[in-house]
Amino acid sequence: LHDLGALDAAGRITGHGRRLAALPLHPRLAHMLAVAGRDAAGLAALMADRDPLGPGAPADLTLRLGALRDARAFRDRHPWALNDAALHRIQGEARRLRRMAGDGTDLSPGAMAALAYPDRIGQRRKGDQPRYVLSGGKGAVLPEADGLAAHRFIVATDLDGDTREARIRMAAPIHEAEIRALYADRIEAAEIVEWSRRENRVIARRQERLGALVLADRALDAPDPQALARAALEGLRANGLAWTASAARLRARIALVPDLGPVDDDSLLAEPDWLLPWLTRARTLADLRALGLTEALKARIGWDGQRRLDQAAPAHFVTPLGRKVPIDYDHETPSIELKLQELFGVSRHPVVGGRPLRIQMLSPGGKPIAVTTDLPGFWTGGYAEVRKDMRGRYPRHPWPENPLEADPTTRAKPRGT
Repeated sequence: LHDLGALDAAGRITGHGRRLAALPLHPRLAHMLAVAGRDAAGLAALMADRDPLGPGAPADLTLRLGALRDARAFRDRHPWALNDAALHRIQGEARRLRRMAGDGTDLSPGAMAALAYPDRIGQRRKGDQPRYVLSGGKGAVLPEADGLAAHRFIVATDLDGDTREARIRMAAPIHEAEIRALYADRIEAAEIVEWSRRENRVIARRQERLGALVLADRALDAPDPQALARAALEGLRANGLAWTASAARLRARIALVPDLGPVDDDSLLAEPDWLLPWLTRARTLADLRALGLTEALKARIGWDGQRRLDQAAPAHFVTPLGRKVPIDYDHETPSIELKLQELFGVSRHPVVGGRPLRIQMLSPGGKPIAVTTDLPGFWTGGYAEVRKDMRGRYPRHPWPENPLEADPTTRAKPRGT
């Protein structure tokens, strides 16, 4: 009733509403008759009664209007049966409504129907099937062979009631210019920036819409960067975060420091403000896959967080010789690998994130020879067996009986010594 102008913003009946109440019709049809005048009487009577055409007839309302005007000519031209009782009843009602109606606007049957059903103006969807989206948001479909299927816009006046996609039983064609003339005050211009799951990219369009109908659609030249970032974020939520090896290592380090916050995908995407500045230039799935999450994560934890991270879960282990060995955080236990001799003299096992580092010790030839998370225990236990096995293979490298008192080294003895 608000849409028909029968009620004002406060819900009070208007002068137009009182006029509609005086007509013996549903408010939709009364509104059509009041605006379009006498010319709409036949259509109002037709839409208020049962279909005068028999089963199998096309959906086009204009066929019924032709039958109302001249039943004999209709029978001469068309094969569909006419229900004479319904036809005579509709003709009589049309004459009565014509006497009650005043002058109106000269409109086509489709435009008149759109006055009664502004929520049922249909726009054909893309594809071969005659499927329509209605201005009210519902879906509807015509039989494939129906002549109305050639029209881009129709007004559906009778539907079968299917809530998912209704079958159109009666409708009339309408042109876009007529829609614009009738509902210019309801057509809204909108900038649409969103992630398309079908195309896997950000779509930025400027559209003119009447409800669910898109009357005009063109590319948006300069979309808002924040809107682009939010659309790209939806792409990340649909496809997941892409972790490079570097970013995955950084995330694993951060996960070892509880006060830096959770870093699982769901948590990171649930509060995405940290990520939005990095998404303003992302347009495609390829852009999202190439996203630099390493720098974004660093920015998320800030300078103080990076300092605490370097203390609690450093990127490198510094050997007694000052050499930086990368810590591998890709597995459940952070680990390093280096030659055994470089750890001589280390009496305390290194710890990261409150957990002992997994150390894989290598022979002078770079082959794994021992793994430990307890270096002092290894020196007093397993080292003796390693020394026994290795000293014959690598006689030019030091294998002291007490490695805790030996100097770390990466060098071999000179030949001849």
